[in-house]
Amino acid sequence: MTKFEPKPLSGQVAAIPAKAEAHRAMIAAALADSPTHVRNLSNLSNDIRATLEALCALGASFETLDDGILLRPISDVPQTATVDCGESGSTLRFLVPVISALVHGKSTVRVTGGGRLPERPMEDLLRVLRAHGAVIDGDRVPLSITGELTAGIYELPGNVSSQYVTGLMYALPLLRGDSEIRLTTPLESTGYVDMTKRTLSMFGVHSEGVVKGGQVFRSPGGIMVGGDWSNAAMWLAAGALGGPVTMTGLDLESAQGDRAIVEILQRFGAAVTARGDAVTVCGGRLKGIELDMRDIPDLLPVLSIVAAAAEGETRFVNAGRLRLKESDRLATVAALLKALGGSVEEGPDWLAVKGVGRLMGGSCDVANDHRLVMAAVLASCISETTVQFDGFQAVNKSYPTFMEDYRKLEN
Repeated sequence: MTKFEPKPLSGQVAAIPAKAEAHRAMIAAALADSPTHVRNLSNLSNDIRATLEALCALGASFETLDDGILLRPISDVPQTATVDCGESGSTLRFLVPVISALVHGKSTVRVTGGGRLPERPMEDLLRVLRAHGAVIDGDRVPLSITGELTAGIYELPGNVSSQYVTGLMYALPLLRGDSEIRLTTPLESTGYVDMTKRTLSMFGVHSEGVVKGGQVFRSPGGIMVGGDWSNAAMWLAAGALGGPVTMTGLDLESAQGDRAIVEILQRFGAAVTARGDAVTVCGGRLKGIELDMRDIPDLLPVLSIVAAAAEGETRFVNAGRLRLKESDRLATVAALLKALGGSVEEGPDWLAVKGVGRLMGGSCDVANDHRLVMAAVLASCISETTVQFDGFQAVNKSYPTFMEDYRKLEN
């Protein structure tokens, strides 16, 4: 049982490498024509390590450098290989299309994973890959992939996972003919697809509109992974509950959708200032707001704690996809808040949190979900008594140095 005493947080910490950018940079580097120095990549989270090890299983290799890694690209996929995606949905959904494009019917790749990964949806992605020549045994991990992926029109929904689209954006330029991605429903989490476009452009690849086949991923020599807005949001939210907290190493022009945390905390009533690569947040008179979570689902757990401290009601809408994350985050966030003394109502695709000012504290369930670990720790900032829970290690999925940074901000 891990315990966090009730106390505000203040001080300064540096943002860790962005998981979303790291996945994309490493995959592009593994497909490139020459090695790439991936900078600002150290103390790898479980998810980033899953992608790196998966790429090595496919034939890439890497060397650890002082400020990152030198990633040498895949030359030939082994005749048989096993790719373990760990618990990383990004690794799974990005690499299944890439593997389908690489095997050319000459190799068989087994894809495995753990935790809740076998429960996370893959049907629409597998259907469209099978329709274009991929031979995939299984509907959830473990999967076995062979066959030869062919070019064409790839139709799939945009409201299940933007990761489907990203995976295809990496795979289709490798095919022999031209292709097109057509979405049958509006795209959600558009910022993540924009991030993919930006990364691909650094490697000279274009995946918009008609995707030309036979493109070459040309290594830029080096690529920088930016600071992680998703994890920085935890500490910036802590600033809104007291503070001040300053995060450095953040790019206000980043393609990461979760940089919206700056505007959101301002809307709640926190005082936010930005200068260079640093963002500082300190508390104010917080008031409930309505938030559309369509493009920023990962922010809901920590923002639910801010909502608990605010006056009035905060409504999180268009949040149905949160039920498909590492946990059913609408249900698990609601349960966590109730366990700690919060007031929350749960709907099919929404949460309504009524601000109570202070939480009581106590024991809660973090559901083996890294985002809920962060929410529980954040809750201790506004709790009357200790917040305690089992499963703290889940935070290593995205933030292995979490406790080091927490201690820097303890008062």
